[in-house]
Amino acid sequence: MLKEFRDFIARGNVMDMAVGIIIGAAFTSIVKSLVDDIINPIIGIFMGGVDFTDKFIVLSGDGDYASLEAAREAGAAVLAYGSFIMAVLNFLIIAFVVFMLVRTVNRVKEAAMKKEEEAPAEEAPKGPTELEVLLEIRDALARKG
Repeated sequence: MLKEFRDFIARGNVMDMAVGIIIGAAFTSIVKSLVDDIINPIIGIFMGGVDFTDKFIVLSGDGDYASLEAAREAGAAVLAYGSFIMAVLNFLIIAFVVFMLVRTVNRVKEAAMKKEEEAPAEEAPKGPTELEVLLEIRDALARKG
């Protein structure tokens, strides 16, 4: 069973997937910074300077809370639609960037394949002609006899 598990882990697909997950996790922090530090302020300008991630509706509890964090600390049930919208936006940005990366990689692969197809195939080494083979047979028979 241990050998089978080792063989499973050693397969290329599992290793590729592990690398992808690690890079994806690192990439998430970059996208989060892009959204939080660049896109949110731009959206905030169009919405009158309002922080989009702090949009929420109080579903239960009494009171007017200054922020989503304050409402959560008070134990009020809140519908944090701003956070959800930002999560969707993060997903769309990540999906678009991954699409662009895959598209670029596919184009590079296609260009490499076209170069291979266009390159003339190496000529196979020519074997001896029929005459050379017959002469070798004649010479071999002459040496034996």
